[in-house]
Amino acid sequence: MRIGLLTGGGDCPGLNAAIRAVVKQGLGEYGHQIIGFRNGWKGVVDGDVVQLDRANIRNILPQGGTMLGTARFHPHSAGGMEQVMATLEAERIEALICIGGDGTLNAAQKVAEEGIKIVAIPKTIDNDVYGTDLSIGYHTAVNIATEAIDRIHTTAESHNRVMVVEVMGRHAGWIASAAGIAGGAEVVLTPEEPFDIEKIVKFLRHRHKAHANFSIIVVAEGAAPAKGSAMDFEVQLGQYGEIIAGAIGERVSKEIQERTGFDTRLTVLGHVQRGGTPTPTDRILGSRFGVAAVDAITQGQTNVMTALRNDEIVLVPLEEIAGKLKTVPDELLRVAKALA
Repeated sequence: MRIGLLTGGGDCPGLNAAIRAVVKQGLGEYGHQIIGFRNGWKGVVDGDVVQLDRANIRNILPQGGTMLGTARFHPHSAGGMEQVMATLEAERIEALICIGGDGTLNAAQKVAEEGIKIVAIPKTIDNDVYGTDLSIGYHTAVNIATEAIDRIHTTAESHNRVMVVEVMGRHAGWIASAAGIAGGAEVVLTPEEPFDIEKIVKFLRHRHKAHANFSIIVVAEGAAPAKGSAMDFEVQLGQYGEIIAGAIGERVSKEIQERTGFDTRLTVLGHVQRGGTPTPTDRILGSRFGVAAVDAITQGQTNVMTALRNDEIVLVPLEEIAGKLKTVPDELLRVAKALA
């Protein structure tokens, strides 16, 4: 069987582990041919392919990013669906494994509707893919963000400052919540719960007067003030609909300094969270997903996504997850508040 493989959307640690697993399981266990498409769906449209074998995947397990390259490209919105089908036919692709987040998986669902056999693998440091407990890349991102908060603590305390740390998370505050709890942040702001800047200022004044001379605030890039609150803010979007990094963090920092007089500084982690060596957890997760994806295709199970549920790998129909978002549960948000 000739199986196509692509990685789409933003890069993240653990993608190469999944690619390696697909190739090893496909070739070694079943004798399949694995055809990689460079730069995600754009590579399918352009016919940019590479045949993958053991030589291609040697020593990629600890490497961040993706050896296939990636791009934010959605064929169904760019008029490229016909070219996608033409490329798959020309390359004699019998099934396609798509590794990506919500945008890539939505495109996969559209391609599946055209009759192509699809198995998807969830990846995103935001951890907001519906239907799976974990997505590739999230664990590493939380580790990086937590280490950054740990380091920021020392300078915050040394200089009696309020330190605002902005992390990724446009629609869901998984990184902010987890890293905020693990790093001991005093305030965690997420997209799930619009905030009131006056309440934050009141809390900081009380804290600094009562028992501390510094504070750490973790802000997800998609956090926003509540409607009708004392802070007006309009989310700033880039060319591809992405949130402009640092916008909300800068505004929160400015509001705190002006309202309290406390020396306040901003650190925007940005793409640092997405780069570098994957943790063992992400390597293992990517490997498990890769093996499961090849097994599913070989067994005739298609138009599904591999998912981790209660530490077991299961298959979820694409139609059940398309267009849905996994947000942070109230319990985790309450823990972040309780530990302030």
